Amino acid sequence: MPFGQIPVLEVDGKQLAQSHAIARYVARQFGHSGKTPFDEALVDSIADQYKDFDSAAWPFFAVLLGFEKGDLEYQLQNAFGPARDKLFTCLTKFLQHNDSGYLVGDSLTWADLLLAELDTYSEKIPALYEGFPE
Repeated sequence: MPFGQIPVLEVDGKQLAQSHAIARYVARQFGHSGKTPFDEALVDSIADQYKDFDSAAWPFFAVLLGFEKGDLEYQLQNAFGPARDKLFTCLTKFLQHNDSGYLVGDSLTWADLLLAELDTYSEKIPALYEGFPE
């Protein structure tokens, strides 16, 4: 393991670590990284913004998932809420400027799939999409 942790993807006897590097590699292999170099950069920028969200919201997720003890409502209001609002505001702009329904271009990219992961929390966070109908 290159960094002593998972995830690791092995291809032709070579190992690739880190989830976003793996996602980018697989997306490129299957045509889901963007159709132009600029679209690829936009997709990467959305993925980077998602990483920023994930880091900022981690105190909430740590309590929600039972990794840490704490006041879930406090973390919802002070960690998750502001991080979600920042991310969803950015994503709304991408969606409003792109008539296709995808974040970038006219087809599915790995950024669309990455952000779809958030929907897995919709049962535990009923107000997940509140204020963001897009």
